[in-house]
Amino acid sequence: MNRGDLIVIAMVAVSLCCRAQNVAPVGDGQANSPPSQPLSAPVSPSAPAVPPDTYIIGATDALNVTVWKEPGISGGLLVRPDGMISMPLLGDVHAAGLTPLQLGSEIETRLKKFLQSPTVTVEITGIHSKVIYLLGEVGRKGPMDMTPGMTLLQAISTAGGLTDYANVKKIYILRINSGKQEKISVHYKEALKGNSSLNLVLQPGDTLVVP
Repeated sequence: MNRGDLIVIAMVAVSLCCRAQNVAPVGDGQANSPPSQPLSAPVSPSAPAVPPDTYIIGATDALNVTVWKEPGISGGLLVRPDGMISMPLLGDVHAAGLTPLQLGSEIETRLKKFLQSPTVTVEITGIHSKVIYLLGEVGRKGPMDMTPGMTLLQAISTAGGLTDYANVKKIYILRINSGKQEKISVHYKEALKGNSSLNLVLQPGDTLVVP
């Protein structure tokens, strides 16, 4: 064997050694093992937090009616302008004016003609029947769907905040009480500083005016 052959053999041996160092040994628990932290699934937006025993369903609200072990008659429904929903087996069911618990109980009662011991859950997936109105110097004027317990500051924030021309000392709410309109003064700066008693809870039909 001449000197040239020895050099080639030495180079091949070094190359094989380097490759071996880059390959994890089989059975060391590392090759093809899953990541130590699983990837997080995307978080979907949560549904509105609606108390099922106190929230009053209204026209145009979106519902999800689940009948246990009966996917064929479960699903999403929209309350029609006449206050009714339509369900397989039952046809029209009056929903407006009831709480989700009351509606679930009504559906259960009617389903007993067709099913044995039905269990029904009603969830609110979209609130559209409770509306307030914003006028004046806010980012987005017009009607706004309410969320349960929506406050003055939450409404202004949802509307995109106040414009640079807003007169914060003269903001007020117009509200109908017993058929009469009343004007409620708003102390915006104090509410913004954390005075919760001045961060008024709005009612359906309120008009928030920002001069």
